[in-house]
Amino acid sequence: MAQPQFKTVSRDSPPADRSQPVPSQVVVLLAFAAVYLIWGSTYLAIRYAIETLPPFLMAATRFLVAGGILFLWSIWNGSSIRVPFVQWRRAFIVGGLLLLCGNGGVTWAEKYIASGLAALLVATEPFWIVALIWGLTHKRPNAKVMVGVLIGMAGVALLIGGGLRESNSGSTMSLVGTFIVLASSFAWAAGSVYSNRRPICASTTMAAGLQMLAGGFLLLLMGLLTGDFKRLNLNNASLVSLGALTYLTVFGSVIVFTAYSWLLRNIAPARVATYAYVNPVVAVFLGGLIANEPLTLRMMIAAAIIIVSVVLITTFGKETAKAPGKGDLHTTDSPAHPCA
Repeated sequence: MAQPQFKTVSRDSPPADRSQPVPSQVVVLLAFAAVYLIWGSTYLAIRYAIETLPPFLMAATRFLVAGGILFLWSIWNGSSIRVPFVQWRRAFIVGGLLLLCGNGGVTWAEKYIASGLAALLVATEPFWIVALIWGLTHKRPNAKVMVGVLIGMAGVALLIGGGLRESNSGSTMSLVGTFIVLASSFAWAAGSVYSNRRPICASTTMAAGLQMLAGGFLLLLMGLLTGDFKRLNLNNASLVSLGALTYLTVFGSVIVFTAYSWLLRNIAPARVATYAYVNPVVAVFLGGLIANEPLTLRMMIAAAIIIVSVVLITTFGKETAKAPGKGDLHTTDSPAHPCA
């Protein structure tokens, strides 16, 4: 993927620099395809990975390896190995929200709830994105966006149906897992908005690498605090779990997280967040193909409803781009990136 160049601007610069290059539509489509499809498959991969590997340690390994690969690749391509403190600070904030609280929470929760259900619960993220942007900019989303959020949530509810009861969610830990995934969804939304407002001023691969190194380090600390190292037994680790970890590292982290970071730098965060409506659909279909889970007419109808919501939510950002003011959260298709 070509590395876009971003012009450094101060916080007092106009929020929309029209001189910035417009991202290629082909690259945008490929990035969305990766985020929509590959990330939809990672829920199932996570479930297989944590069958014989401790959750936080597995996630830490995934992101530390992927982050190291991207960091070294960036250095090889001319990026400076000396990263300013302010960029590391942003990397730890984003990595903490996206990877420790977001991905780490979902990974832990999948020990107690089904992977498909976790994907469905994460679909609440666009609601949090819209709410956070509304609160920060004090600009009410247009009617299409509000209707899109409601339709999307209805589609998710239709997909879930009796999923909570069928997955034995009456148990205490299943209820805790459900709550953790919902909290993780909010954390991921907050990290996405922060990343759009305070991006790491580096190439896309360097920025993604720093975030994953920071998030992986925090996950490693969480694994230490929760006793994952005591539970680790590589002799009992299955080939399926190790294969799933490899898939998550290469495809779910190196490729997709880079694409996601690039999208956040170039596309309005509420539009990027629509992946949370598509991922559950992918997860459900994969469950039917790989895990022999039922694929019903109800699921197909819900998928159609979700796609409609995606179309409506993508109008957010186009409307707010008309007259952004100083200090606003940038939600345009070509956001400014304060690097001070």
